[in-house]
Amino acid sequence: MTTQDIPVITIDGPTASGKGTVAHLVADKLGYHYLDSGALYRLTSLMALRRNTDLRDEHALAKLAEHLPCSFSGGVVLLASENVSDAIRAEEVGNTASKIAAFPAVRQALFGLQLRFRHAPGLVADGRDMGTVIFPHAQLKVFLTASVEARAQRRYKQLIDKGISASMEDLLSDLTARDERDTHRAIAPLVPAEGAHVLDTSGMTASEAVDLVLKWHAAAVK
Repeated sequence: MTTQDIPVITIDGPTASGKGTVAHLVADKLGYHYLDSGALYRLTSLMALRRNTDLRDEHALAKLAEHLPCSFSGGVVLLASENVSDAIRAEEVGNTASKIAAFPAVRQALFGLQLRFRHAPGLVADGRDMGTVIFPHAQLKVFLTASVEARAQRRYKQLIDKGISASMEDLLSDLTARDERDTHRAIAPLVPAEGAHVLDTSGMTASEAVDLVLKWHAAAVK
């Protein structure tokens, strides 16, 4: 089996649409590898913040992204040998990641890294441009979305459950601003890929969304 023959499922969508949870569960059900592409941008963001890198310096940010010492293991995100699963979910890190993701040089630096996650028996990749840019010939493409209110509520619960203080008003404002940046950036804007199944998860549980994606996958492999 060549690399191009390895099946890929892409699950794209805006922040807090549930794509990470759904993608991870689908990967577990199928025994596929999992790529959280958003984590790569968050890892780059975290490194930049820790090193006080000028967030306007596209070249310096791309250098960080190009040599990102990261790995995913059992649901844990590692930066070198440090578990940064919680650190990359901080709001400052997420907001910074959204900003630096607009730089073409940063996206190009991470392009090859993302392709290298494609291993047998298959890959489930979640992000914002998995189906449009990174894996345009994926076997199955899904675009998850939800109302900004539903997404803010989910993010609020995630933060509170982790003991992190949060403001619903601030979350709504941040998500709206992030949506604006992601959908209107010049490079790889957030849009459903051609042929993607669009799924609004506002009133759905994660298990319901997973079951639907698995149903689409079964139909795609027939």
